[in-house]
Amino acid sequence: MPAFPLKVLPLTFLLAASSASAQPPPQTKTTGVLVFLTVKPDTPRQRLMTVLPDEVRATVRLYLDGKIRQWYSRADGKGVIFILDSKDASEARSLMESLPLAKEKLADFEYTPIAPLAPLGVLLAGQTQRP
Repeated sequence: MPAFPLKVLPLTFLLAASSASAQPPPQTKTTGVLVFLTVKPDTPRQRLMTVLPDEVRATVRLYLDGKIRQWYSRADGKGVIFILDSKDASEARSLMESLPLAKEKLADFEYTPIAPLAPLGVLLAGQTQRP
């Protein structure tokens, strides 16, 4: 295999290199939770429009409190995606259950803990940590 400068190695190479090694990559700490909020398809539009102002205010409060790191509209118009500053899915679920759409049972939620990209550790293999 020819020697390539590290900066041009594609991510797929790093993923393959980390999975091919004898030891699994070190576990990384969960740094947030990705939450997909999907409005239930049978929710009447008028009911949704009644709850939505309170939902927006509640999510703004969570954002200003530092609980919501980022939020996006789903391109399909069926809900939103949050990146929460949570240590695990349980903590994220507790935050989301405080929202009006959850209290009214008008939305479904999917929780995925996220962490730094573990295969990037291959780039640091054998280096001593800096203080």
